[in-house]
Amino acid sequence: MGDRDAKRALLEQFARVAKAVAHAGRLELVELLAQGERSVDELAVLTETGVTTVSARLQGLRGARLVETRREGTRVFYRLAGDDVAALLVAVRDVAGAHLGDVASAAQRYLGDDDVESIDRNELLRRAANGDVVVVDVRPGVEYRAGHVPGSVSIPLEELEARLDELPENVEIVAYCRGPYCVFAHDAVRRLHRVGRHARRLADGWPEWQLAGLPVAAGAEPGRIKGRRAGRARDQRP
Repeated sequence: MGDRDAKRALLEQFARVAKAVAHAGRLELVELLAQGERSVDELAVLTETGVTTVSARLQGLRGARLVETRREGTRVFYRLAGDDVAALLVAVRDVAGAHLGDVASAAQRYLGDDDVESIDRNELLRRAANGDVVVVDVRPGVEYRAGHVPGSVSIPLEELEARLDELPENVEIVAYCRGPYCVFAHDAVRRLHRVGRHARRLADGWPEWQLAGLPVAAGAEPGRIKGRRAGRARDQRP
């Protein structure tokens, strides 16, 4: 029979990871880093949190080896230590959604009424292959450059209204962002509906796309708008 103290010591190592993510602020940082690496200053702006607080939270994640760093001059950039960390975030979110009734009400308060129709990855892949949809990445441009769905067009949410003329009027638009609880895609679809465009959101988001082993692209290369019923196709630069 195994030694109880040895088993407890092993479980304590597992608990280091659980403790590291058992904080809403640290989970938010993991969600952001699942989109690509960021500096402490960038994370502070995105989370509307002081640099000192963000640094402390990052150290908590680093202590559990969930994030890694690189230095560029005087700036330190953080990234997830591996895809398994993004998978952990997804698992925590999915388990909470399956077992905690409060998740649905909290999500509704944040995302708005559940009036935004979604499309799953399989349908999106099929329709994109046929040229039946335009895929729009509504995350910030820096996240698009770090990694995106191949062929998608980068139009950050705050630029959407000003760039509507770049989107063909007679093809469905599918917007995606950071995940199923990311408000950008929900807002994008609602804005597109208000101007009479046919739009849906991807049911999940970029991290889930990566974790599914689907093709990915990176950099600032243009996404080509495709659509068999579009008046004309054109290249779009982020």
